Formats: sequence, C-alpha cells, structure tokens
Amino acid sequence: MTISHLQKTIERYFSAGPAAIGDASAMTAFLTLRAAIESGEVRAASPDPGSPTGWKVNAWVKQGILLGFRLGALEELPGGGLSFVDKHTYPVRHFGSGDGVRVVPGGSSIRAGSYVARGVVCMPPMYINAGAYVDEGTMVDSHALVGSCAQIGKRVHLSAAAQIGGVLEPVNASPVVIEDDVLVGGNCGVYEGTIVRKGAVLASGTILTRGTPVFDLVSGEVLRATDELPLIIPAEAVVVPGARAVTKGKGQEWGLSLYAAVIVKYRDDKTSLSTTLEDLLR
Repeated sequence: MTISHLQKTIERYFSAGPAAIGDASAMTAFLTLRAAIESGEVRAASPDPGSPTGWKVNAWVKQGILLGFRLGALEELPGGGLSFVDKHTYPVRHFGSGDGVRVVPGGSSIRAGSYVARGVVCMPPMYINAGAYVDEGTMVDSHALVGSCAQIGKRVHLSAAAQIGGVLEPVNASPVVIEDDVLVGGNCGVYEGTIVRKGAVLASGTILTRGTPVFDLVSGEVLRATDELPLIIPAEAVVVPGARAVTKGKGQEWGLSLYAAVIVKYRDDKTSLSTTLEDLLR
C-alpha cells in the first residue's frame, strides 16, 4: 500500500467513527500505519522549510493513531511478570540487539506506534508514548516522558524527570518539537506545541507552555505564542527559569512575582562542554 493510499484509507475509516469498530480492513490499515510510524516512514509532524514554524503537521497520521485507540479492545498484556491492561492495538514495543537501541533494565516502557532510532539510550524508568519520534543518538534519562506525537531530534539529552508533552488532539495542532542537539535539563516541562530550535539549552526547572512569556535579555524582546504560531525558542538559546514582579494590585502590595523563562545568552563553546558527559555515557 502506498503512503498516499494509506492516507486516504485512514482518513476514510477515521471519518466513519464507531462504524469502523470490528472492520478487519480498518484494523489492517491501522496496523500498516503503526508499522510505518515505527520504521520512521511516516510521522505525526515532519520538517517543512516552507512552513512558518519549519514543521508540517500530518493530521492524517494523528487520525490513524486515534483510530487505533478506537479499534482497540482492553486485554491483559505481558510485562516482565507484571500485569498490565491496555488497548491491544498498543502493546509494549520489544527491541533486539540488532536494532541498536539501548534500553537499560529497570522499568522503562516504549509503546507500539513510536519511532526510536538507532543509538537512542533509554535510562530507567522512562516512557515513550505512541506517535512519538525519537531520533539518533538521543538520551531519554530516568523518569523522562516523551508524549504522544512529540518529535525529538538527533543527539538530544532529555535529562532526569524532563517532561515532553505530546499533542495528539486536536489532530491539526502542532505537537511539541525538540530539534537536534538540544539539552533539556532535569525537571523541565515542554508542553502545548512549543518548538525548541536546534542547539538550545533549557536549564533545570524550565517550564515552557503556550502561555509562557520568554524574556530574551540578549535581543531585548519578549517571545510569546500567537494565535497562529506556538511558542518558539530560538536556536542556541540558553533558557533559565526566572521571575517577573507583579506591578499592580495585591500582587504588588504583597511583593509577589510570577514565573518567567529567561534567555540569558546564546550557546558557545563553553556551554557545549556540558554535553561532553553524554557522549561518554553512550
């Protein structure tokens, strides 16, 4: 089945709603899509130099992922001696040594319908959800989450307890994108379609959402999402968690401040030294 034919088939069965449940042809189309996602042949969002964000959302792929949930039935799934109950269309993925993916023992889980490239390191416990794309040489550290449809580039380090939210619905919404060579510090959270450009550094504790203002001390600008565009962190930016004072009302009277993300500099050779340890671990 060609990708074009697969797209039309997925769109048809997704539009059919509950009528697709129990249809063997619908299940075949979904399983074909799931395999294509796992091989990296298709993805929920893909690079597009002509787009204002540099990325194109493939809504039909997200429709197919949702179709898989619709078609799935609850069943007991094997899990290293433990009991799990989930949709049978999304079992846990299994890897062999020939896949080149390092899954360290200790409670990690990678769901079917996700792409995990050669050279990825998964430190326990971590989780990669259906529809996610994790590219070569990336490390997903302990307690890190890669949400459904999140797009993770090459040589990214998702440090311990980093949370990369996925955007599965609405199907036309951009998922979170972490481009190549980004360092995401411990306890960071990146949500609601935020795009982090190549080579950026998010210091520990940085939270980025659609409503987060980012104060760029270098350019003197405040970066925000708009109705048309998500929050976009520039390439090579070094972002740290900060605060901004409340300037009116009770907040001012009480001396309160609100969380803000701050770009304090742009990455240089000295900043890049912090990634040397990751190369040694691989």
